[in-house]
Amino acid sequence: MRPYLNLRARHAATALGALCPALTLVALPAAARSNGTTGAEAAVAADIAPGNSRLDVLPGRQASVHGRVLSGAAGRPALLQRRSGHGWATIDRATTRVGGHFGFAFRPQQTGSARLRVLVDAAQREIGRLNVYRRAAVSWYGPGLYGNKLSCGGRLTPGTLGVAHKTLPCGARVTLRKGDRVIRVRVVDRGPYVGAREFDLTSATRAKLHFGGAGSLLVAS
Repeated sequence: MRPYLNLRARHAATALGALCPALTLVALPAAARSNGTTGAEAAVAADIAPGNSRLDVLPGRQASVHGRVLSGAAGRPALLQRRSGHGWATIDRATTRVGGHFGFAFRPQQTGSARLRVLVDAAQREIGRLNVYRRAAVSWYGPGLYGNKLSCGGRLTPGTLGVAHKTLPCGARVTLRKGDRVIRVRVVDRGPYVGAREFDLTSATRAKLHFGGAGSLLVAS
């Protein structure tokens, strides 16, 4: 996906830090995984401690997930899976080392945003969202249009969070990044219709990102 990257994207790539979500992993019995059981039956003690994760990257850059099995057991299989459609697809495999440590390192090639989870034996839990960004031309709108109907329903207000896009389905989620600021919002309107811009941010979305005006942002959708 390199064609999406311009010189500004290369500079932005150096600003992409490691995203280190708190990974509170809950052990689920195999039966719970198969039938979606939740509640007391699934609320057993976790056997996995989180480590550092790098989940915000550009195409071809290395993403990583690290952790430790609390029992310290070595030789246990660990899987890293990505949400795909209505199921999960394994994208990397590892084996716990001495002290129970494990790590995954992979280089996603396609832009997009998807949930990730780790499985070690019966323990499983979503660990965050992998965002593989591309650069998109963006503008914003709002003042003078408040009260107008949105193409996806409702009316535009100063507090409306979302973006306008010409073709993405209404309600589709988009992750936007500017520096260290990241926001995930829905498509709420149609547009923009000026130049080669791909997204129009509502004024509230613009404010969250501290976006100055027409320009470019890192986008994962």
